[in-house]
Amino acid sequence: MPEKDKLRIDKYLWAIRMFKTRTLASEACKAGRVKLDGQNIKPSHEVKIGETYNIAKGPDRKIITVTGLLENRVDAKTAVNFYSDLTPVELTPGFKSMFHAPMLRRDRGTGRPTKRDRREIDDLQGEYFNKPEDTEES
Repeated sequence: MPEKDKLRIDKYLWAIRMFKTRTLASEACKAGRVKLDGQNIKPSHEVKIGETYNIAKGPDRKIITVTGLLENRVDAKTAVNFYSDLTPVELTPGFKSMFHAPMLRRDRGTGRPTKRDRREIDDLQGEYFNKPEDTEES
């Protein structure tokens, strides 16, 4: 495995398969979706072993710690050895969808939903997806 002493964050995130392309990794850094200790970092930031990064990729949130530097992109099984995932289970999309998503079931053979059915489905999904999280009432 080729390892280096100095490595840019955008190249590292691409190599460990957090982003599909290096350009996407660079844009995520520029947009402030990659943070080190709560601070936005530039794509040219040098990665050091032991640093912890918060990565926001759409609805997904990841917290990773660098365990090794990887210059070139490798297969997923190998890439896992170069970072440790510290993301709490509650933040994973699988956990959220499994326990909190509304279950929509329609009987087989009932056909397409009517306009009224569609509105009810949209209202049910809207209550789930548009609810404010962690709001406290005084």
